[in-house]
Amino acid sequence: MIDLTDIKEFLRCDTPDSWVESALANPALMLLDHANCEKKAASTAIHLMYRYVDDFELLNKMSRLAREELRHFEQVIALMEKRGIAYEQITASRYAAELRKPVRTHEPGRLIDTLIVGAIIEARSCERFAKLAPHLDTELQSFYVSLLKSEARHFKDYLGLARKAAGGESIEGRVDEFLTLEENLVQAGDSEFRFHSGPVALA
Repeated sequence: MIDLTDIKEFLRCDTPDSWVESALANPALMLLDHANCEKKAASTAIHLMYRYVDDFELLNKMSRLAREELRHFEQVIALMEKRGIAYEQITASRYAAELRKPVRTHEPGRLIDTLIVGAIIEARSCERFAKLAPHLDTELQSFYVSLLKSEARHFKDYLGLARKAAGGESIEGRVDEFLTLEENLVQAGDSEFRFHSGPVALA
């Protein structure tokens, strides 16, 4: 397993053990929502490529990221098909939508905030893959461990691009604001299990 020190130091909290228990109790739902997350991650990267066409570094990194996320999507749905898990439409968790609420509407604030949110989502995904892996069957464990390197790189790419977009000004205040919000979302109870949900509240 790769060194996740940077990600653990970046995030404000670990994924609660109760979320891991929910994931292990809902393996089909976990894979289904994981597939959706990979598809959405690719879509976000492609959207950034269309919106911000004047930054070659952003274009290249988002193009690579989109290809990798789509490859991950293909790998997840292959595992689902192999295990007899249907691909169905399900509602998204509130995690990403809530994280994006404070994103500014003017530039370059909008780009900076969008990239910060991307970094946080990638970091949390990586942390959850690592936390889940020891509890999974051999095939799924191997797959989740294989995702760690790319997800960790995506986190760094997003954060680096956010700092670049700020043009030398500090982004730490914005990062702190989004990380505080993310910590609350990860620790607060949710009504439905999803890959990025908080612990599922007991009825």
